[in-house]
Amino acid sequence: MAAHRKAKQRSIGGNTARTAVTIALAGAATATGFDGVGHADPQLSPAQVKAQVDKLYVEAEAATQKYDGAKEKAGQAEANLRKLRDEAARREDKLNSARDALGSMAAAQYRSGGLDPVVQLALSDHPDQYLEGAAFAERVGTRQSAEVDGVRRQLRELEQLRSAAHIELASLSSRQAELKRQKKTINEKLGAARQLLARLTPQERTQYAERGGADDQQHVSRDAARGPAPVASSGASGASGAAAAGSGVAAPNSRAAAAIAYAYSKLGSPYVWGATGPDAFDCSGLAQAAYRSAGISLPRTTYSQINAGRRVTLSELQPGDLVFFYAGITHVGIYIGNGQMIHAPNPSAPVRVAPINEMPFAGATRVA
Repeated sequence: MAAHRKAKQRSIGGNTARTAVTIALAGAATATGFDGVGHADPQLSPAQVKAQVDKLYVEAEAATQKYDGAKEKAGQAEANLRKLRDEAARREDKLNSARDALGSMAAAQYRSGGLDPVVQLALSDHPDQYLEGAAFAERVGTRQSAEVDGVRRQLRELEQLRSAAHIELASLSSRQAELKRQKKTINEKLGAARQLLARLTPQERTQYAERGGADDQQHVSRDAARGPAPVASSGASGASGAAAAGSGVAAPNSRAAAAIAYAYSKLGSPYVWGATGPDAFDCSGLAQAAYRSAGISLPRTTYSQINAGRRVTLSELQPGDLVFFYAGITHVGIYIGNGQMIHAPNPSAPVRVAPINEMPFAGATRVA
């Protein structure tokens, strides 16, 4: 990072000035541009480039989960707002009908002239009918009072609905702003990753894609080391990837089996952040879609999905369990047995079979 320097007491000229500018530009070239990840120095080795790309993808995944969460909440806020507005419209129609009824009552009273009851009785040709009418009029008065109270109540309820809708609209606006911020972050991370990958040779880029963006084994946690021994990942997709998994471990129940079958059917599908299928997925979108096909509704984000079932340890894993990675719970896969999972890695690789120890294990949950 270029250092901040105190104001010079004398001007810098000639070659000295050019040297200072060169040093400053060199410092800026390696300065942090994306939350601590610098632009690639021309001298970086392919392994260092790959490591920086991995870091950018992890950060983009974290931003993707925040985007997914904000999108889910924005959708809920929009649905709530629509429901409130519909209810307010119904209440307003009901209120207008009540007001019309009160107006009709008032007009009828005005037309009757409001004569004293004794006079009306004296003038009536049918006193018995008048007495019945008087009793009815008293009941109408009571009903009218109730109608007035009802209108007042409806007015209060309508104002409450309008107030709630205003609050929900503010919430929706906030969620949309969060979506925009996270989308910008994701695009910046992925753009930086693309620039870094462009420094690699075509062969190196192919090797990077084949390994699914998992460079070394230094991320393997102590718990993972004690867990089931992983088989080698073929890096293949489609039917060959399913055969390569070759775990031969049966799912514990029909729902887990259905989720795994769905995940297998999506091998080779592209990773697209924010996608939930059927043709593209991000990591949590694949988990959600797989279990939706099995009749189980999962939350949208990894940090919600990990709490959607019963937590299990690494040694307790069964096919169908959701396995989570990184300290921030920003990645998820579907365990299929023998230390393998199906997951949507990142934009460099499609949905694929991979060993669970290629990323730092953070936890697992059983939802079926």
